[in-house]
Amino acid sequence: MNATATIAPAGPQHMRALERANKVRLARAGLKRRVAGGEIGVAEVILDCPWEAQSMAVADLLMSQRRWGQTRCRKFLAQIPMSEQKTVGSMTERQRRTLAAMLTATSPVTMPSPWLTARRMQSGAAMGSRMRA
Repeated sequence: MNATATIAPAGPQHMRALERANKVRLARAGLKRRVAGGEIGVAEVILDCPWEAQSMAVADLLMSQRRWGQTRCRKFLAQIPMSEQKTVGSMTERQRRTLAAMLTATSPVTMPSPWLTARRMQSGAAMGSRMRA
């Protein structure tokens, strides 16, 4: 048995994998920042599926929006049979269209919550009474 195999050194492959992981991490952070800032919508990301979002979990993408936490994300995804761990790249075209339509129908609330408004009014009234005294 004179079989010879060429084995590539582990160092360069390891470094390439690390470099690739860092590149994906930075690109995802930038995508999340753009979504949080309102520059790009989640529905648009889901429909277009850029390379940085392909291996990203749907829940991570949804929670990058303002006012979207784990509970809201879970309730939203419970409306359709979709796992939170499902990656954006593995979604079917039908799932993409359905999710995008649901997201555009339930756009983020731009008005402050009634609780927050009442709280501000109370603190303003208290501040006004302090200033009069």
